[in-house]
Amino acid sequence: MSDAFLTGQDASARPAVRTPDTTARRGLLAGRQGRRVREALLAYLFLLPAFLVVGLFGLFPLIFAAFMSTHRGLNRIPGTFDGLGNYILAIGDLTYFLGFWGVVVLVFLALQAVGRSATAARDKGSPFWRWAAPGIAFGVMIAAWLGWLIRLLPLLLDIPNQMRGARNTPENFRRLLGEALATPATTQLLWLTLAALIVGVVSAWIVMRNRHHRIHYANYAGSFTLATILIGVAALIGWLTWAELQSNITESLASGGGLDIGSQMILISAGFLLLWLSWRLWQSASRRDSMVSVMLRLGGAAMLIIGAWVLVAEAPRIIAQGDAKWWNALLATFYYSLGTIPPQLIVALVLAVLLFQEIRGRSFFRVIYFLPYIAPFVGTAAVFKIIFSSRPTAPINSILSFFGLPSQAWINEPAGILNLLTPGLQLPAWSAGPSLALIVIMIYGVWSFFGFNTVIFLAGLGNIPKEMYEAAAIDGAGRWPQFRYITLPLLSPTLYFLTLYSVIGTFKAFNHIYVLRTGAALGTTDTASVVIFQTFQRDTRYGYASALAILLLLVIILLTIVNNRVAAERVHYG
Repeated sequence: MSDAFLTGQDASARPAVRTPDTTARRGLLAGRQGRRVREALLAYLFLLPAFLVVGLFGLFPLIFAAFMSTHRGLNRIPGTFDGLGNYILAIGDLTYFLGFWGVVVLVFLALQAVGRSATAARDKGSPFWRWAAPGIAFGVMIAAWLGWLIRLLPLLLDIPNQMRGARNTPENFRRLLGEALATPATTQLLWLTLAALIVGVVSAWIVMRNRHHRIHYANYAGSFTLATILIGVAALIGWLTWAELQSNITESLASGGGLDIGSQMILISAGFLLLWLSWRLWQSASRRDSMVSVMLRLGGAAMLIIGAWVLVAEAPRIIAQGDAKWWNALLATFYYSLGTIPPQLIVALVLAVLLFQEIRGRSFFRVIYFLPYIAPFVGTAAVFKIIFSSRPTAPINSILSFFGLPSQAWINEPAGILNLLTPGLQLPAWSAGPSLALIVIMIYGVWSFFGFNTVIFLAGLGNIPKEMYEAAAIDGAGRWPQFRYITLPLLSPTLYFLTLYSVIGTFKAFNHIYVLRTGAALGTTDTASVVIFQTFQRDTRYGYASALAILLLLVIILLTIVNNRVAAERVHYG
């Protein structure tokens, strides 16, 4: 690339000067492009410690949990390979549904990543497909390295079992480690990793060195790398799902039975497709000018929802095949999330608006409201456990008796709140709402987190220009119109952040729930995180606990995606 092209000057306006030094120097990292490569290598060298920390403490635990979830055994790490057996034990035949659609979603995301990058390259006039070779090579390198790690992990974890007693010597450890590293499977994957790395680096260098100077070049290898990794993960999930399905079909035919997994998958998939179509119709109704068109679209959305409900009615029968304790834990987690997030956000928003006014002692009140969040959760939860004790002399029961109301079991009550409010109508456990014991934990959750949300709302209110309120007041707008048309729209990014943060936090909540739970509540306060902990710590079923953790992660990811979709058109950034 010439200086004239970089500066925009005409090359004929000045004589070309070519020194012998510049003509002779054509090394690997010479010239302007070589300088850019050197700067990029230096930047990645500085970022290498951060990559190592994130990989070791962020990605590796997730990969190890996914690896452990495919093994079964009591008090064994990693245990015996069982494929998707732990997932089938947890959620039944719904595993095949998730596996099939997981493959479809991953392949779709891979094609979408390549398609978007191809469109961007076409708009910029930059070559795109020549980056396929280095991108795919880097993707194969990462996939091979992960395969090497997964192959090596069982061998490394088995070394302590082979070093008991007199065999616990440094020489024996070095011998076992060498044997683990020298197994044919791990050696082949390691050589594949190194070969893919060399191919990727060389092909990327060839693309960069042979580029045309007057064509805009951008690096699109990352899109092909991401697509390769996604397709590799999809292939792995598809292989595990198909192998488990074939095994179950063989066992069912041998016992003289049959499997209706195919019909179940089709019915449930069609039901969710109808739900998606109803959501699209519901969204399109708000953009119609004619009342007739709006009513037709809303009616069509309602009909699709009814049809989807009929088709998805197959799901409860599949859910019944799974672990009832796990499904009850998920239900308790949803109850806890729905019972804490809206109240704490509403209370925090009201307090933030009040504390944002020019009132005396507002700094003092801000500190007071923030104290529950910074106080130790274990200590405050123990205090709540005393306050909401089932004893007649407990503080909350003493208050009830003062007003002539009967005492309640509170933290020890397993009955649903709807059954307690309507004694003559006994609903099933799944439809009776959260238990009174879980209601107490919800109260604690709102009490402990509303102060944090208040502080965040105050920060968001401080970013709203005061001139907008002054202009609205001049135009005759009162407090409520100002709050509705100025405060809420401009505070929507803060509200979106707190909603997302609260959803993730409630599904991962553990400390105060574990302290407040009692055996008398009969497991109605055991959320998903508590069940995972008990499976790991008490039952020592490490593989099953890892599978439950992966399922909880999938639920959180799904809720995050839904939250992003819902908030995409409702968040205003000024």
